[in-house]
Amino acid sequence: MRAEPPLVSIIVPAYGLAHLVGEAIESILAQTYAHWEAIVVDDGAPDDVEGAVAPYLADGRIRLLKTDNDGLPTARNRAIAVARGNFIALLDGDDLYERRYLELMIRAIGADPGLGFVTCDATYFGASRVGERFSAHVSQIDPISLERVLRRDFNVFITSVIRRDALTEVGGFDARLTSAEDFDLWIRIIERGWRAAYVNAPLSRYRRRAGSMSSDTTRLLAAVTEIYARAAERLGDRPEAAVAREMQAKVARELAVAEGEAMVLAASTKTKRWTMETSQITEHARPMKS
Repeated sequence: MRAEPPLVSIIVPAYGLAHLVGEAIESILAQTYAHWEAIVVDDGAPDDVEGAVAPYLADGRIRLLKTDNDGLPTARNRAIAVARGNFIALLDGDDLYERRYLELMIRAIGADPGLGFVTCDATYFGASRVGERFSAHVSQIDPISLERVLRRDFNVFITSVIRRDALTEVGGFDARLTSAEDFDLWIRIIERGWRAAYVNAPLSRYRRRAGSMSSDTTRLLAAVTEIYARAAERLGDRPEAAVAREMQAKVARELAVAEGEAMVLAASTKTKRWTMETSQITEHARPMKS
């Protein structure tokens, strides 16, 4: 008799996270809900992700997917393509689930077939904001609507659970994006008529790391500007198209400021380097005392 497929597949991208992914897996193993599989993605990582995951592979629910490196959206899409669950749960390799995460999230999405995804709040830990809530820093005004997501009145936390049918309908993550691919996904799912729900509890832990992808402000703003432009085009005559255009202009202004600040910083750094090099040359050129 064939084994029953897992109800939820957890996708764990782990590029460069060999030193942390074990903690993420331990948080999955600690779940009060046990009907899951986890797929950890090693997409050409520079560190030993395979070695870090190896001790956990004795549990048949955990798999390692090794691929070449083609960006985070592609890594997630490749894992989703081989996943067997009716629902797809996301967990970055440096973040953690609280013990009841799957139990409460699966209960929420399973109660309504019209839900494309469910999301939740989170608690920060790591380099900064330790113990503070995600919702204390970015708005999560319920109920979720397309306009609220576009205006960032509701910010969807990445550690969400998505109905596979909704994910398939929109074609998964957009592999052209180098940042904010999750924001783009939530917009496209709701655009297609799927609804979203919010479990108002900190069910996951969001690690803040110095130098992480989300800290690259200019790249993030450039991606978000493009996402708004595409959304406005897709929405056509719908009222939300005006919101997308308004937000595109707003973020474009923020991007211009960020790029200007980056140029000033780069110029300042170059000037300091030139001054130091000139000083060293001058010092070496001084005549020796007789």
